Amino acid sequence: MTLRRVGDNEYVEEHGGDYEDFEPGMVIRHWPGRTITESDNTWLTLLTMNQHPLHFDKAYGEGAEYGRVLVNSGITICLISGMTVQALSARAVANLGWDRIRLKDPVYVGDTLYATSRVLDKRLSRSRPGQGIVTVETTGHKSTGETVIVFERSFMVRCRHTA
Repeated sequence: MTLRRVGDNEYVEEHGGDYEDFEPGMVIRHWPGRTITESDNTWLTLLTMNQHPLHFDKAYGEGAEYGRVLVNSGITICLISGMTVQALSARAVANLGWDRIRLKDPVYVGDTLYATSRVLDKRLSRSRPGQGIVTVETTGHKSTGETVIVFERSFMVRCRHTA
């Protein structure tokens, strides 16, 4: 969070950043984390029409490879991406894409997840003057340390002089 002075002893909370706020190599630890509940997993799995019983059938999960219900990986990417918005892209013009998504370790109901992002690159847009593209690598990990997901994401932000 950044505070921007708008008057005498008056400030506005700002989230996200302008192009100039990002530098390759920066590492941002996102906070807070999120503990996954059974309701999160069941509702979001069914909402996305994922009918695989491994995500919501306890008896089936107990007989499967991991011995219990797994959290839908779509939920994992959504939550980890969402954790990054406040610091990275709350002022973005657009998300441009997610690349190189790798699921590293299963997520279970009750796991608490956190995210860390590293700025990989930034460049001015060739087609949109006054805007730039930032690419980050985000890692999601459990409170116990296991990495559960790694992905790259690119988003477009305004340059400060045009914001």
